[in-house]
Amino acid sequence: MMNKFVVFVFLIFMNSAFANSSRLKDLVTIKGVRENQLIGYGLVIGLNGTGDGGGEITNTSLKKMFQTLGLNPQREVTSKNVAAVIVTAKLAPFSRVGQNLDVTVSSIGDASSLAGGTLLVTPLKGGDGHIYAVASGSLSIGGLEKGKKFATTARIPNGGSVEKEIDMSFNDKRAIRMALNQPDFTTAARIERVINQELGGKYATATDATTIDLIIPTYYERKVVELIANIENFKVIADTQAKIVINERTGTLVAGGDIILKKSAISHGDLMLEIKGSEGSGNKYVQLMEQSTTINDLVKALNALGTKPEDLISIFQALKQNGSLLADIELI
Repeated sequence: MMNKFVVFVFLIFMNSAFANSSRLKDLVTIKGVRENQLIGYGLVIGLNGTGDGGGEITNTSLKKMFQTLGLNPQREVTSKNVAAVIVTAKLAPFSRVGQNLDVTVSSIGDASSLAGGTLLVTPLKGGDGHIYAVASGSLSIGGLEKGKKFATTARIPNGGSVEKEIDMSFNDKRAIRMALNQPDFTTAARIERVINQELGGKYATATDATTIDLIIPTYYERKVVELIANIENFKVIADTQAKIVINERTGTLVAGGDIILKKSAISHGDLMLEIKGSEGSGNKYVQLMEQSTTINDLVKALNALGTKPEDLISIFQALKQNGSLLADIELI
């Protein structure tokens, strides 16, 4: 039995799982169809003494705000009910003027909590420096109890309003470019083959492990939306790289892909394991299948012996170093 509370999660994807096809829309992104990051600086007011309580940035901002409203304070205004914040949002593709978007508000000063505050009207700019949205409204920190843990970050659902659109004549395109979320030559070639078979011609070309270029067929001219609606539902069998991801801090291992173990024998502590071996004696012993043994078989056998996560990590690393484990190991 284990005498430590160790969270051990091991996900094994069997070969049959990879035989299942996926929709093309889950495998690729289309060039130009993406979110854009927006950012702005603003003030949160109405705090119950949990604001910045001064500071050059906050005081200067308050003074400029009063001047904008027609007031002319002679001295800097200091208040613990005000906080300087950075406001961020994501502008969805094809967003139109008047649509709403969620915004995140984060304190940049000494404020201890943004609970109960209200964000003043704040312009949000894109990477090109242009204003694409404005944000304002009452802040939510996610409940009084849970929100206390992260009280200096808040959300405003639908707190932003789109003021400028990103020009994109999508329906007039003559060609589109798709990029695989997980670059893979095999998957790219399969996508090319499936699209050409479904459209009845040589329209798609995989130029590398990530990129698939698609020429718009003549019968889909000015009907690009309809074309994409069709091809994104094409079924493709995605190939997956054999990989084991290990988090040594938490004892978590995640294995994916077709991982096969070659002939090998390992002695680790009081555990002896042999792949294609003979009977043993003395130590804990597990005899597995021959060369076709999969990592799923290995894990099941080791779990039956109560092997600890740190032991599994050491065993997999040794198998990889020896060349008996045909998979990449990634430490996070």
